[in-house]
Amino acid sequence: MLKVGLTGGIAAGKSTVSSLFSNYNVPIIDADIIARELVEPGQSALVEIVDTFGPAILKKDGSLNRIALRNIIYLDTTAKLRLEQILHPKIRQRVHQQSKAMQANYCIIAIPLLIEGHWQDSVDRVLVIDIDREQQIDRLCLRDKLNRSDAEKIISSQCNREQRLTYADDIISNNLTAHFLCEEVKKLDKKYRLLASQASAACQHDNSQRQ
Repeated sequence: MLKVGLTGGIAAGKSTVSSLFSNYNVPIIDADIIARELVEPGQSALVEIVDTFGPAILKKDGSLNRIALRNIIYLDTTAKLRLEQILHPKIRQRVHQQSKAMQANYCIIAIPLLIEGHWQDSVDRVLVIDIDREQQIDRLCLRDKLNRSDAEKIISSQCNREQRLTYADDIISNNLTAHFLCEEVKKLDKKYRLLASQASAACQHDNSQRQ
């Protein structure tokens, strides 16, 4: 199965693009969803996070206060690294388990920190959702109700646009219309199905040669 790692900066439109791929019955593995499941009450990852950052990052009902934790990690690179050391190995394990269980030509693995977390070798292709920085700031401010200064700090905590694009096998620009976005996804769906078919045929040929 062809594994396509989908990534992009915060508020670039990764969820929208994932949803468009799902319209073509493409299975989606979303690292953000996995991360949210891992920090639900009773999960070992939440216990580790509380041990590391203290009970102040919990709400009264015992669930994770995501805003409080976000405020900590976006102001402290060391704290961000410590959180990643707790979550990333567990996320990788879940992604691996889910991808192994799938029966499909290809799947989309949405990983916001694909470049920062060095996931490149875990996928066959890297698809970057690209967006102009000003649009990204505007979308983030609107989505998360942030002021411009805080939005810029969050964006700057991730790898920059140029770094991300150097790893891209495929790029979708999300600066234009929704129709354009749909057409780009349609083209890539055809491309990935063809690549998956070619890879499968090559694998079968290799296996027959060995017999």
